[in-house]
Amino acid sequence: MESAVLIESLADFARSKNVDRPTMIRILEDVFRTMIRRKFETDDNFDIIINADKGDLEIWRFREIVDDNSEDIWDHDKIALSEARKIEPDFEIGEEVAEEIKLMDFGRRMVMTARQTLIQKIKDLEKDILFQKYKDLVGEIITGEVYQILSREVLLTDAEGNELTIPKSEQINKDRYRKGDSARAIVDRVEIVNGNPRIILSRTSPVFLERLFESEVPEVYDGLITIKKVVREPGERAKVAVESYDDRIDPVGACVGMKGSRIHSIVRELQNENIDVINYTDNMDLYIARALSPAKISSVKIEEESKRVAVYLKPDQVSLAIGKGGQNIKLASKLVDLEIDVFRELDGQEEEDVALTEFSDEIEDWVIDELRKIGLDTAKSVLALTTEDLLRRTDLEEETIESLVNVLKQEFE
Repeated sequence: MESAVLIESLADFARSKNVDRPTMIRILEDVFRTMIRRKFETDDNFDIIINADKGDLEIWRFREIVDDNSEDIWDHDKIALSEARKIEPDFEIGEEVAEEIKLMDFGRRMVMTARQTLIQKIKDLEKDILFQKYKDLVGEIITGEVYQILSREVLLTDAEGNELTIPKSEQINKDRYRKGDSARAIVDRVEIVNGNPRIILSRTSPVFLERLFESEVPEVYDGLITIKKVVREPGERAKVAVESYDDRIDPVGACVGMKGSRIHSIVRELQNENIDVINYTDNMDLYIARALSPAKISSVKIEEESKRVAVYLKPDQVSLAIGKGGQNIKLASKLVDLEIDVFRELDGQEEEDVALTEFSDEIEDWVIDELRKIGLDTAKSVLALTTEDLLRRTDLEEETIESLVNVLKQEFE
């Protein structure tokens, strides 16, 4: 194979893989030096000149001329006078011989091996470039085009044709894709799988919601408003604590926008996820009260050692605090980083009521938890509902409900 054809074909291949010229020259030189070492054992006295643009390749071997009877004649950088004069008849001892080595001198098999090695090195470099590019983009939003929908993941391509993936676990439950759709997500992580970079995107990460706020709210992007913490039940509900160091800026109002104009596009992107934006404060009692919004709490008792907090509310506020399926209290607990226990505040007429936890020796904990999810935490609050109401509002079976009601009635009898 002619050196010009080899260099030109490899240069074209490298350019198609977006490999820059200095890097391509370095790879070419590394491979040719490997060929030299295989044939001549060392490459110390060789120079390689590559002009990738013109397809030129020159390999020069430099040796010092010594007497035919010299002890150094077998050194790699020495040549006998008689051998040197076959190249140039007027050479003398002590002079340096510069001999050009042609590509064909290495043999066709070695040249073909070198070509395959070069292609593999460029492919490996391409993988490394892709890995480093997306490693630097972790936590940033990108947009890809859906090209294949599988049961466990959705595959996308970026603007350069690189493959990206959104696993099922990183998709919002309401996400529905068709081939050709555009999808936005953050780069969650980059892994090496079987030697290939795997770029994993996420739409469920709290960071995705944070980046959406940065893109839609200029004050967040400019740093005038700080997002302190984001907690999510993807596609269902989220709570975002925000703070501004400028008293002239209302952080909640700025994030929501006039008539919800700013937050509306975020909600739509997240498949109508209900987003509560609250003012962050160092006053933990006030912060907990805001976290449990829209419920209005009466009092708070924090137990620092156990990292728990007891919150007392009026009876009509309990279900609001707990939320649908326990979402509100679960997210509030994550936001304030404390385990929140909700208690019904009793008035004079309800002093004889008994908390359901008092029946833990007769009623299983999971049954009590199921009742608390719908705002029932006392015996009388359960007895105030019919069996049909309890069947409709909980996942309890009729037999379990009847047994539960009998236990509670006995307490008051």
